[in-house]
Amino acid sequence: MQEPVANAPRQTQTPLPEFCELPAISALLLVGALCVTLAWLAPQSTRGWRGYSVGMLFVEWMAMVIAVALCKLRPLLVRLPGLFPYAGVWLVMVVIVAIASMLAQWMDRMLAMQMIVSGDATFVRDNVLIAALLGAAMLRYFYVLAEWQARLAAVAHAKVEALQARIRPHFLFNSMNTVAALVRVDPVAAERTVEDLSELFRAALGQSETSTGTLGDELELVDRYLAIEQLRLGERLHVRRELDDVPLDASMPRLLLQPLVENAVRHGIQPLREGGEVVLRAMRDGDMLLIEVSNPLAEKPAIGGSGHGLNNVRQRVAYHFGPRSGVEAGPQGDRFVVRLRLPVEVRHARDDRR
Repeated sequence: MQEPVANAPRQTQTPLPEFCELPAISALLLVGALCVTLAWLAPQSTRGWRGYSVGMLFVEWMAMVIAVALCKLRPLLVRLPGLFPYAGVWLVMVVIVAIASMLAQWMDRMLAMQMIVSGDATFVRDNVLIAALLGAAMLRYFYVLAEWQARLAAVAHAKVEALQARIRPHFLFNSMNTVAALVRVDPVAAERTVEDLSELFRAALGQSETSTGTLGDELELVDRYLAIEQLRLGERLHVRRELDDVPLDASMPRLLLQPLVENAVRHGIQPLREGGEVVLRAMRDGDMLLIEVSNPLAEKPAIGGSGHGLNNVRQRVAYHFGPRSGVEAGPQGDRFVVRLRLPVEVRHARDDRR
């Protein structure tokens, strides 16, 4: 399997999590609920179901206030240098807890609910200490998670950069032999082949203007590659395109489809004396783009197939498009089929990613 070669788009790393998104909000709510539950289950606890319910309501309300405040303040906090963004988040959490505790104590006294049995200073002090300790622990978790994600992104980017510097020698040699054979008999076809080859190498070696392109760009590169192989294989290579109203401006990593088509030609057409048909399908399914590349199964597989390239395709797709995407590959009847399921997103929406 051909290893895909393209640049991975660079991500803009920020030192704080997205407090406006569900994971951070869920973490705050979950930690608050666990704290109330543990306090209620403690052996010395005198609170009944009523106290547990009121405490849960108070803590979850406070967690939501903290989440909203951090969501709004995050653009300002991320501008701070070093680890000061985390210190700012910690301070915001402690201040909100202190103000909320004083407000809850005032309401308990005004409404004569008698839910707070400890003294005024004790209640506020205990809540602030708990918030300070839990806030520090959560921020440490977020920091370690951000570091892990940054390392993961760096490893994935390094793999793509390494793949970008590699291209199959046999394809280059075959293409140059085709050009040499055409120079005297058909100079126009030879010149066109050189142009097609230069475009493929420009994309493969990262000479394009951006690290990501569009579906239209990828289909153009596929056509250039197939034009070269058509000259080499002649009538043995048949290509069928089924492009059903696909969004040509959909974002896509460079050289994601061409390696799949190249593998289809190498493993499905080249080993067969009579050749065969490569089918390229693409269709839109709601906000998802479905792409399928299939080729006939040869009785004797081509030498050099190891499956590493398909794993690289899966990694690149997951890196660029996230968990909603997917790659499936395997024999179906007398054909080998590779299916990509990708979210439809315009090009500029992904330039700051995976």
